[in-house]
Amino acid sequence: MTHFPISGVDTYWWLPAAVAFGISCFTSTGGVSGAVLILPFQVSFLGFAGPSVSPTNLFYNIVAIPTGVLRYIREKRMIWPLAWIIAVGTTPGIFFGAIARICYLPNPRAFKLFAGCVLGYIGVRLLLDFFHRRVEQQPSKQFEVTDLDFSLSAISYNFNGIVYRVTIWKVILLSAIVGIVGGVYGIGGGAIIAPVLATMFGLPVHSIAGVALFGTFISSIIGVIFYTIVAPFYTHTGLPIAPDWLLGASFGVDGAAGMYVGARIQRFVSSKVIKAVLATVTLFTAVKYIADFFL
Repeated sequence: MTHFPISGVDTYWWLPAAVAFGISCFTSTGGVSGAVLILPFQVSFLGFAGPSVSPTNLFYNIVAIPTGVLRYIREKRMIWPLAWIIAVGTTPGIFFGAIARICYLPNPRAFKLFAGCVLGYIGVRLLLDFFHRRVEQQPSKQFEVTDLDFSLSAISYNFNGIVYRVTIWKVILLSAIVGIVGGVYGIGGGAIIAPVLATMFGLPVHSIAGVALFGTFISSIIGVIFYTIVAPFYTHTGLPIAPDWLLGASFGVDGAAGMYVGARIQRFVSSKVIKAVLATVTLFTAVKYIADFFL
């Protein structure tokens, strides 16, 4: 057994690594780092439910995400203007979300209700999109982002023979809201922004996965720095606030391997399959957390 001193978790050394690899291998195909599911694992199975679990989850993102992002860049599926707008847009929300987590949601029971509501929203959006939206065109020989056009009002690009367009102010507004939720939950916002881009903006999941991961990476760095800075001011609470660096790294190293594999195989997986499985997993976790609050 390995002891992680900050979180107080005692578990087998290989368990966080195995869980992170399995989760990130699949979720990265949809632009989700896996933090959205690794956090419930920490809370429910490892018993790590204090405020420190959020920055620990963010630190996992920092370690795991770069391999997936690099793979999407290599395959020419990174929309840089959109990626930076999301990263900048979520940053203010991360600060407010972190404070809300420390001051208003330190209790594990209340946190579970919040997490369940967030996951439920994500799952329902994906499920509705699965049943009602048209099937996205499947990969062709030109499976990359081309004809990228960026202005102060909109971003447009060609992917797989279809032109997509998003309005910048709408992306900024939604990114700010996502940042608040991501700061509280400790996921950096990527698990929410990816479904939002796919459902509300109608962008193909194969083209925005790298964008969502990059935005999560940047916001996670900001979140970890902020939690670490404010931790000394909340020692009177008796609860750990700073991340458990060792536990986060244990998840992150093998999560990086899973992230690369997921990004590598994504082009061979149907978008409907990705959305269906993500919706099933998130809804199952949401129902469990909400039930735990009332029971």
